[in-house]
Amino acid sequence: MPRNDEFKKNKMDLRITLIQTKLSWEDVSKNISHFSSLIKKIKTGSTDLILLPEMWSTGFSMRPSQFAETMDGSAVQWMRETAKQKKAVLCGSLMMKEENKFYNRLIWMRPDGTHEIYDKKHLFQMGAEHNNYSAGTKKIIVELKGWKISPLICYDLRFPVWSRNRQEARGKEQDANYYDLLIYAANWPERRKQAWKQLLIARAIENVSYVAGLNRIGKDGNAINHTGDSGVFDFLGNKISKTKPLQESIETIKLSKKDLEKFRKDFPVLNDGDLFEIK
Repeated sequence: MPRNDEFKKNKMDLRITLIQTKLSWEDVSKNISHFSSLIKKIKTGSTDLILLPEMWSTGFSMRPSQFAETMDGSAVQWMRETAKQKKAVLCGSLMMKEENKFYNRLIWMRPDGTHEIYDKKHLFQMGAEHNNYSAGTKKIIVELKGWKISPLICYDLRFPVWSRNRQEARGKEQDANYYDLLIYAANWPERRKQAWKQLLIARAIENVSYVAGLNRIGKDGNAINHTGDSGVFDFLGNKISKTKPLQESIETIKLSKKDLEKFRKDFPVLNDGDLFEIK
Protein backbone atom coordinates (compact mmCIF):
# COMPACT_ATOMS: atom_id res chain seq x y z
CA MET A 1 0.00 0.00 0.00
CA PRO A 2 1.36 3.48 -0.89
CA ARG A 3 1.84 6.00 1.87
CA ASN A 4 -0.72 8.82 1.99
CA ASP A 5 1.80 11.46 0.90
CA GLU A 6 2.83 9.29 -2.07
CA PHE A 7 -0.82 8.81 -3.05
CA LYS A 8 -1.47 12.57 -2.92
CA LYS A 9 1.60 13.28 -5.00
CA ASN A 10 0.59 10.78 -7.69
CA LYS A 11 -2.95 12.08 -7.68
CA MET A 12 -1.68 15.56 -8.51
CA ASP A 13 0.50 14.35 -11.38
CA LEU A 14 -0.73 14.95 -14.93
CA ARG A 15 0.21 12.53 -17.71
CA ILE A 16 0.35 14.03 -21.20
CA THR A 17 1.07 12.19 -24.43
CA LEU A 18 2.70 13.72 -27.50
CA ILE A 19 2.02 12.17 -30.92
CA GLN A 20 4.64 13.49 -33.33
CA THR A 21 3.97 12.24 -36.86
CA LYS A 22 3.49 13.07 -40.54
CA LEU A 23 0.17 14.28 -41.95
CA SER A 24 -1.48 13.35 -45.22
CA TRP A 25 -2.20 16.49 -47.23
CA GLU A 26 -5.91 17.40 -47.36
CA ASP A 27 -6.99 13.81 -46.70
CA VAL A 28 -9.26 13.67 -43.67
CA SER A 29 -10.08 9.97 -43.82
CA LYS A 30 -6.44 8.95 -44.23
CA ASN A 31 -5.35 11.10 -41.27
CA ILE A 32 -8.14 9.71 -39.10
CA SER A 33 -7.04 6.18 -39.98
CA HIS A 34 -3.38 7.02 -39.29
CA PHE A 35 -4.03 8.57 -35.88
CA SER A 36 -6.35 5.69 -35.00
CA SER A 37 -3.53 3.23 -35.60
CA LEU A 38 -1.12 5.29 -33.49
CA ILE A 39 -3.53 5.83 -30.60
CA LYS A 40 -4.27 2.11 -30.44
CA LYS A 41 -0.72 1.76 -29.15
CA ILE A 42 -1.54 3.88 -26.10
CA LYS A 43 -2.81 1.74 -23.23
CA THR A 44 -6.23 2.86 -22.04
CA GLY A 45 -5.93 4.65 -18.71
CA SER A 46 -2.18 5.28 -19.11
CA THR A 47 -2.53 8.99 -19.91
CA ASP A 48 -4.78 11.92 -19.09
CA LEU A 49 -4.25 14.05 -22.20
CA ILE A 50 -3.34 13.20 -25.80
CA LEU A 51 -1.97 16.04 -27.95
CA LEU A 52 -2.46 16.24 -31.73
CA PRO A 53 -0.87 18.85 -34.04
CA GLU A 54 -2.41 21.87 -35.68
CA MET A 55 -4.91 20.98 -38.44
CA TRP A 56 -4.22 17.33 -37.77
CA SER A 57 -6.90 16.09 -40.20
CA THR A 58 -5.71 18.02 -43.29
CA GLY A 59 -2.33 19.64 -42.79
CA PHE A 60 -1.95 23.44 -42.81
CA SER A 61 -4.15 23.95 -45.87
CA MET A 62 -5.56 27.25 -47.11
CA ARG A 63 -8.53 25.59 -48.78
CA PRO A 64 -11.14 25.50 -46.02
CA SER A 65 -13.99 25.98 -48.51
CA GLN A 66 -13.24 22.44 -49.72
CA PHE A 67 -12.12 20.65 -46.58
CA ALA A 68 -13.53 22.43 -43.50
CA GLU A 69 -16.18 20.58 -41.54
CA THR A 70 -18.71 21.49 -38.88
CA MET A 71 -18.78 20.36 -35.27
CA ASP A 72 -20.88 17.40 -36.46
CA GLY A 73 -18.20 16.30 -38.95
CA SER A 74 -16.19 13.09 -39.09
CA ALA A 75 -13.00 14.42 -37.46
CA VAL A 76 -14.81 15.84 -34.43
CA GLN A 77 -16.86 12.66 -34.12
CA TRP A 78 -13.64 10.63 -34.23
CA MET A 79 -12.17 12.77 -31.44
CA ARG A 80 -15.31 12.20 -29.36
CA GLU A 81 -15.24 8.42 -29.83
CA THR A 82 -11.47 8.16 -29.26
CA ALA A 83 -11.50 10.25 -26.10
CA LYS A 84 -14.24 8.03 -24.69
CA GLN A 85 -12.42 4.85 -25.69
CA LYS A 86 -9.06 5.95 -24.25
CA LYS A 87 -10.55 7.67 -21.19
CA ALA A 88 -8.38 10.70 -21.92
CA VAL A 89 -8.81 14.22 -23.26
CA LEU A 90 -7.89 14.72 -26.94
CA CYS A 91 -6.56 18.14 -27.95
CA GLY A 92 -5.73 19.36 -31.46
CA SER A 93 -6.91 21.81 -34.11
CA LEU A 94 -9.04 21.40 -37.23
CA MET A 95 -10.26 23.63 -40.04
CA MET A 96 -13.88 24.37 -39.09
CA LYS A 97 -16.86 26.13 -40.63
CA GLU A 98 -19.40 28.07 -38.60
CA GLU A 99 -21.98 30.59 -39.86
CA ASN A 100 -20.23 31.00 -43.24
CA LYS A 101 -16.88 31.67 -41.59
CA PHE A 102 -13.83 29.42 -41.35
CA TYR A 103 -11.69 28.98 -38.24
CA ASN A 104 -8.48 27.21 -37.27
CA ARG A 105 -10.18 25.72 -34.23
CA LEU A 106 -8.64 23.79 -31.38
CA ILE A 107 -10.94 21.17 -29.86
CA TRP A 108 -10.56 20.10 -26.23
CA MET A 109 -12.54 16.85 -26.24
CA ARG A 110 -13.28 15.12 -22.94
CA PRO A 111 -14.03 11.40 -22.47
CA ASP A 112 -17.67 12.18 -21.62
CA GLY A 113 -18.19 13.88 -25.00
CA THR A 114 -18.27 17.44 -23.70
CA HIS A 115 -15.79 19.85 -25.25
CA GLU A 116 -14.32 23.33 -25.30
CA ILE A 117 -13.08 25.27 -28.33
CA TYR A 118 -10.39 27.85 -28.98
CA ASP A 119 -10.21 29.68 -32.32
CA LYS A 120 -6.68 30.71 -33.27
CA LYS A 121 -6.10 34.38 -32.47
CA HIS A 122 -2.93 35.09 -34.45
CA LEU A 123 -3.32 34.09 -38.08
CA PHE A 124 -0.12 33.54 -40.07
CA GLN A 125 -0.20 36.33 -42.66
CA MET A 126 2.94 35.14 -44.44
CA GLY A 127 1.02 31.99 -45.31
CA ALA A 128 -2.21 33.85 -46.19
CA GLU A 129 -4.03 32.33 -43.23
CA HIS A 130 -5.68 35.69 -42.51
CA ASN A 131 -7.20 35.66 -46.01
CA ASN A 132 -8.82 32.28 -45.52
CA TYR A 133 -9.77 32.10 -41.84
CA SER A 134 -11.35 34.35 -39.23
CA ALA A 135 -9.39 35.13 -36.08
CA GLY A 136 -10.60 34.14 -32.65
CA THR A 137 -10.93 36.71 -29.89
CA LYS A 138 -11.01 34.72 -26.65
CA LYS A 139 -8.61 32.44 -24.79
CA ILE A 140 -9.85 29.51 -22.79
CA ILE A 141 -8.63 27.96 -19.56
CA VAL A 142 -9.65 24.33 -19.13
CA GLU A 143 -9.28 22.14 -16.06
CA LEU A 144 -8.09 18.55 -15.82
CA LYS A 145 -7.29 16.71 -12.57
CA GLY A 146 -6.98 20.01 -10.72
CA TRP A 147 -4.68 21.52 -13.36
CA LYS A 148 -5.52 24.73 -15.19
CA ILE A 149 -4.45 24.51 -18.82
CA SER A 150 -4.21 27.11 -21.59
CA PRO A 151 -4.27 25.57 -25.10
CA LEU A 152 -3.08 27.75 -28.00
CA ILE A 153 -2.10 27.24 -31.64
CA CYS A 154 1.25 27.53 -33.44
CA TYR A 155 1.82 31.21 -34.42
CA ASP A 156 0.33 32.29 -31.06
CA LEU A 157 3.71 31.24 -29.63
CA ARG A 158 5.33 34.40 -31.01
CA PHE A 159 3.07 36.71 -29.00
CA PRO A 160 3.99 36.67 -25.30
CA VAL A 161 1.22 39.05 -24.25
CA TRP A 162 -1.46 36.66 -25.54
CA SER A 163 0.28 33.75 -23.80
CA ARG A 164 0.93 35.61 -20.56
CA ASN A 165 0.19 33.88 -17.25
CA ARG A 166 -1.47 36.50 -15.09
CA GLN A 167 -2.00 36.62 -11.38
CA GLU A 168 -3.79 39.49 -9.69
CA ALA A 169 -1.61 41.30 -7.15
CA ARG A 170 -4.12 40.73 -4.33
CA GLY A 171 -2.87 38.02 -2.02
CA LYS A 172 -3.67 34.61 -3.47
CA GLU A 173 -6.50 35.67 -5.79
CA GLN A 174 -5.99 34.54 -9.38
CA ASP A 175 -7.75 35.85 -12.46
CA ALA A 176 -9.29 33.77 -15.23
CA ASN A 177 -6.06 33.69 -17.27
CA TYR A 178 -4.01 31.85 -14.65
CA TYR A 179 -2.76 28.39 -15.68
CA ASP A 180 -0.34 25.58 -14.82
CA LEU A 181 0.27 24.17 -18.30
CA LEU A 182 0.55 26.01 -21.62
CA ILE A 183 0.02 24.01 -24.83
CA TYR A 184 0.84 24.81 -28.46
CA ALA A 185 -0.49 22.59 -31.27
CA ALA A 186 1.60 23.42 -34.33
CA ASN A 187 2.62 23.07 -37.96
CA TRP A 188 5.93 24.92 -37.44
CA PRO A 189 8.35 24.68 -40.42
CA GLU A 190 11.95 23.51 -40.28
CA ARG A 191 13.28 26.85 -41.56
CA ARG A 192 12.19 28.51 -38.31
CA LYS A 193 12.80 25.65 -35.89
CA GLN A 194 15.29 27.68 -33.82
CA ALA A 195 12.58 30.20 -32.98
CA TRP A 196 10.15 27.37 -32.10
CA LYS A 197 12.58 25.74 -29.67
CA GLN A 198 13.72 28.95 -27.99
CA LEU A 199 10.26 30.48 -27.66
CA LEU A 200 8.87 27.37 -25.97
CA ILE A 201 11.62 27.69 -23.35
CA ALA A 202 10.96 31.41 -22.96
CA ARG A 203 7.22 30.91 -22.45
CA ALA A 204 7.92 28.32 -19.73
CA ILE A 205 10.35 30.54 -17.81
CA GLU A 206 8.44 33.82 -18.02
CA ASN A 207 5.10 32.22 -17.09
CA VAL A 208 6.45 29.86 -14.40
CA SER A 209 4.52 27.08 -16.07
CA TYR A 210 4.95 23.76 -17.79
CA VAL A 211 4.86 24.16 -21.59
CA ALA A 212 4.09 21.49 -24.18
CA GLY A 213 4.69 22.08 -27.89
CA LEU A 214 3.45 19.42 -30.32
CA ASN A 215 4.59 19.82 -33.91
CA ARG A 216 4.29 17.64 -37.03
CA ILE A 217 7.08 16.14 -39.13
CA GLY A 218 7.47 15.67 -42.89
CA LYS A 219 6.68 17.77 -45.97
CA ASP A 220 3.26 19.29 -46.53
CA GLY A 221 1.44 19.91 -49.80
CA ASN A 222 3.48 23.07 -50.37
CA ALA A 223 6.78 21.16 -50.06
CA ILE A 224 7.47 22.83 -46.69
CA ASN A 225 9.40 20.53 -44.36
CA HIS A 226 8.72 20.10 -40.65
CA THR A 227 11.16 18.54 -38.19
CA GLY A 228 8.82 18.23 -35.23
CA ASP A 229 11.12 19.25 -32.39
CA SER A 230 8.16 18.62 -30.11
CA GLY A 231 8.85 18.92 -26.42
CA VAL A 232 7.66 19.42 -22.88
CA PHE A 233 9.45 21.93 -20.65
CA ASP A 234 9.23 22.53 -16.93
CA PHE A 235 8.82 25.90 -15.22
CA LEU A 236 12.61 26.45 -15.30
CA GLY A 237 12.79 25.92 -19.05
CA ASN A 238 14.32 22.46 -18.80
CA LYS A 239 13.23 19.96 -21.44
CA ILE A 240 11.75 16.95 -19.65
CA SER A 241 10.62 14.96 -22.71
CA LYS A 242 12.68 12.73 -24.98
CA THR A 243 10.89 13.05 -28.33
CA LYS A 244 13.50 13.46 -31.08
CA PRO A 245 13.19 15.62 -34.21
CA LEU A 246 12.29 14.01 -37.56
CA GLN A 247 11.08 10.79 -35.93
CA GLU A 248 7.53 9.56 -35.55
CA SER A 249 6.98 8.89 -31.88
CA ILE A 250 4.49 8.56 -29.06
CA GLU A 251 5.72 9.74 -25.68
CA THR A 252 3.95 10.13 -22.35
CA ILE A 253 5.40 12.57 -19.81
CA LYS A 254 4.36 12.96 -16.18
CA LEU A 255 4.10 16.50 -14.80
CA SER A 256 4.32 17.19 -11.05
CA LYS A 257 1.90 19.74 -9.61
CA LYS A 258 3.69 19.48 -6.27
CA ASP A 259 7.01 20.56 -7.80
CA LEU A 260 5.34 23.44 -9.64
CA GLU A 261 3.55 24.74 -6.57
CA LYS A 262 6.68 24.50 -4.43
CA PHE A 263 8.72 26.53 -6.92
CA ARG A 264 5.97 29.16 -7.23
CA LYS A 265 5.83 29.44 -3.44
CA ASP A 266 9.61 29.72 -3.06
CA PHE A 267 10.01 32.08 -6.03
CA PRO A 268 6.70 34.01 -6.43
CA VAL A 269 7.77 36.06 -9.45
CA LEU A 270 4.24 36.11 -10.89
CA ASN A 271 3.13 38.29 -7.97
CA ASP A 272 5.23 41.10 -9.44
CA GLY A 273 3.87 40.81 -12.97
CA ASP A 274 2.42 43.87 -14.70
CA LEU A 275 -1.35 44.12 -14.94
CA PHE A 276 -2.68 44.99 -18.38
CA GLU A 277 -5.67 44.68 -20.66
CA ILE A 278 -5.64 43.09 -24.12
CA LYS A 279 -7.74 44.96 -26.67
